[in-house]
Amino acid sequence: MSIPRPRYLESLIAKKGNGLVKVVTGVRRCGKSYLLFNLFKEHLLSEGAPAENIVEVAFDEYESKKLRDPEVFYPWVKERLAADGKHYVLLDEVQLLGDFEEVLIGLMRMPGVDVYVTGSNAKLLSKDVITEFRGRGDEVRVRPLSFSEFMGAYDGDVRRGFEEYSVYGGMPATVGMEAQAKASYLEGIFSEIYVNDIAERNNIRDAGELEALLNVLSSGIGSLTNPKKVSDTFKSKGSTLSPKTARAYIDQLIDAFVIEEAKRYDVKGRAYIGSPFKYYFCDLGLRNARMNFRQVEPSHAMENVIYNELVGRGFGVDVGIVNAFSKNAEGRSVRSSLEVDFVCNKGDRRFYIQSAYVISSQDKMDQELASLRRVGDSFEKIVVVRDPIVPRRDESGFLFVGVEDFLLDESFLS
Repeated sequence: MSIPRPRYLESLIAKKGNGLVKVVTGVRRCGKSYLLFNLFKEHLLSEGAPAENIVEVAFDEYESKKLRDPEVFYPWVKERLAADGKHYVLLDEVQLLGDFEEVLIGLMRMPGVDVYVTGSNAKLLSKDVITEFRGRGDEVRVRPLSFSEFMGAYDGDVRRGFEEYSVYGGMPATVGMEAQAKASYLEGIFSEIYVNDIAERNNIRDAGELEALLNVLSSGIGSLTNPKKVSDTFKSKGSTLSPKTARAYIDQLIDAFVIEEAKRYDVKGRAYIGSPFKYYFCDLGLRNARMNFRQVEPSHAMENVIYNELVGRGFGVDVGIVNAFSKNAEGRSVRSSLEVDFVCNKGDRRFYIQSAYVISSQDKMDQELASLRRVGDSFEKIVVVRDPIVPRRDESGFLFVGVEDFLLDESFLS
C-alpha cells in the first residue's frame, strides 16, 4: 500500500542541490527508507532525472555486503557518477558503511552530486548530524504517520479511525493489520529494536533499569515529572535509580526519537521555568505496547496525539504556565499556577491550545478556560474537544473544535 508523505517529500524536494548531505532521521520503522527509495525517487524520475543517474544502495541487504567496505564502495560509486549531468546518491542504513562520514563528505564535494542518506537510530541521531558532518549535514526528521496520513490509508469512518489511531498509533507497517497483529508487531519492535538500539549505542549491559524507566514514563504521559520524581518512584517500589542515571536514560530515549520533552514556559514572564517537564511518545502505539495495552487513558492519549501533530507541523511546543491570584478564607492573596496544555510557536505565529477531552459541566468549562483567560495577549486560543462539534467561537473569542477536524484540517493553525 502506497501512503503519501507530502510533508517530508516536500522538505526533501526543497533541499535538493543545497550542497549538503540530506540526512533522513527518525524512530525505527517510521518510513524513512520508503520516503527515500520510493517517494523521493519517483519524484526525481517524474522531474526527468535519468534512472542511471540515480545511485541506490541499501547497506542492510545481503547483496550490498561487500559495499560496506569504503575501499570497495568509493571506487564503485565514483564509476557510476562519471557521466555528465546531475547525479543523486540514495543510501539506506548508511551507518553500516565503514568511515561513512568521510565517504559522504567526499561524495558531497564531487560536482553535480546530491547525497541523501538514512541511518539507524542506534548509530545516527540528530546530534550526530551536527557533530559528525561538521555543518555539512541537513536533517529531515521523519515521524510515524500523522492522523491525516493514517486516515488516507484507513478503511473506515473518521471517528473509529481516531479510536484505532489512539490505541495502535501510526507506524506505517501496521496499516491494514488486524488488531492482534498490530499489538504483536508493536510489542516486538519495541523490545527487539528500540531497547536494544539504545542499550547498544550507550553500552548498557543490563537494560532492566531502562525498561523500568520506560514503564514509569509510559504510565505518566501528559503528567509533570523530572529525574528526581522518577528516582523517587523507583525508591517507592523498593528499587534504586539515581536522578543522574534517570536523566541519562531519559536523554537516551529522546536521542532515539522514542519520546520528546516539553518544557514549561511562563507565558507572562516570557521565560522557561525548568523542571519538571512533560514527556510524550512519538507514537501512541509504541507507548501502549509498552504497557501491554492495559492503560489506554483517552484524555492523555488525545493530548499525546495533539502534541505529535503540532510538532509534526513544525511548531515549537511548550507547556504554558500562567500565574493566578485569589483570596483564601482569611482574605489573603494566594498565588497559583494554571496550565495551558500547549504554547505553539512558529516564526511570528503563536497559538495557545487546550486539550479538553470532555467538558461535562460549566465548572469543567471554567476550569479548562481559566488559564486561557489569563494569558492576556491577542494570539489565537483553541480548545480541542473529543466530540465532533461544529467549530465555533465563544464570547471570549476562543475557538472550539473537535479533535478529528483539528487533526485533519491544517487551516485551524494558519
